[in-house]
Amino acid sequence: MKILVVLPNWLGDAVMATPAIETLLEIYPNAKLTFVGSYVSIEALKHHPNCEAAFVDTTKQHKSRLKATYEFAKKLGSFDVALSFRKQFHSSLLLKLTQSKVTITRNSWHAKLLGITYAPKIQTNKHLVLQYAELAAAGLKKFIPQEVPPLRLYIPPYKTQKKLLGINAGATYGSAKRWYPERFAEVAAHFSDRFDILIFGGPSEVEVAADIEKELQQRGVQNYTNLAGKTTIEELCGHIGSCSLFITNDSGPMHVAAAYQVPTVSIFGPTKHTETCQWKNEKSLIVREDIACAPCMKRECPLKHHECMKKISAQRVIDAAEILIN
Repeated sequence: MKILVVLPNWLGDAVMATPAIETLLEIYPNAKLTFVGSYVSIEALKHHPNCEAAFVDTTKQHKSRLKATYEFAKKLGSFDVALSFRKQFHSSLLLKLTQSKVTITRNSWHAKLLGITYAPKIQTNKHLVLQYAELAAAGLKKFIPQEVPPLRLYIPPYKTQKKLLGINAGATYGSAKRWYPERFAEVAAHFSDRFDILIFGGPSEVEVAADIEKELQQRGVQNYTNLAGKTTIEELCGHIGSCSLFITNDSGPMHVAAAYQVPTVSIFGPTKHTETCQWKNEKSLIVREDIACAPCMKRECPLKHHECMKKISAQRVIDAAEILIN
């Protein structure tokens, strides 16, 4: 059994697709997987023991994406099942052009146009993990929602004798999802006598991490390491997996922490916590402000007040973290 899986682009979404992949492998335990995705999604998931091949999708970079998609499909070859977690024309086209026996993607005009084998209409008012799992099981008649497994990454966490607090102040989607550096620093300083601190962030979040570092220095905290912009995806996952406590915005690293069952406080503002909260992490708490305009799902606050984040004090996050570790 050969299965092609076109992964979601974002790190967090890719990690939330892992239960769907594990559900497929419960049905076809000896299946050989080929992953196609963005650089970050491939780097996170290519370590799966059933992964036979993994390709970064570069078709968007070509002058003619249609021609590039055709050539990419011929390079990939045919599969028993070809599944795309993306609801996007070129992803559906890629499935079709592989001439695979069974093709699966979400319902859309292009799925109908291209004759995708299974294109179910999936309700979006439920957790994204459940949406992905339902999609993966389309046509297989063996999907049982209660049995959707936890998130799973196969990158081993780093071994350490220290108790580590991870601080993740970034969120790639947009500024509206970001709580404030000085408040992250206040939380980190509170726990600095019990944990060494790791500051996380991607290349675009180096400045935010530097602000946290500056705040910590002003508070006399020295037992921290700023990893922002300095880690590969594999290293990011390994470091997060080694943490004893994680404080984060709604972000990709939040889902990485869930995959390792790291005790986590997640700060939600403009996004729907019912759809993208940590999946099956028993040691997780959400801190959010239930205001009329939230969740707006906007990258930047459309009302220019950002009250969904401003009203969340550092003390509320500290209190939530104390509950988790005690």
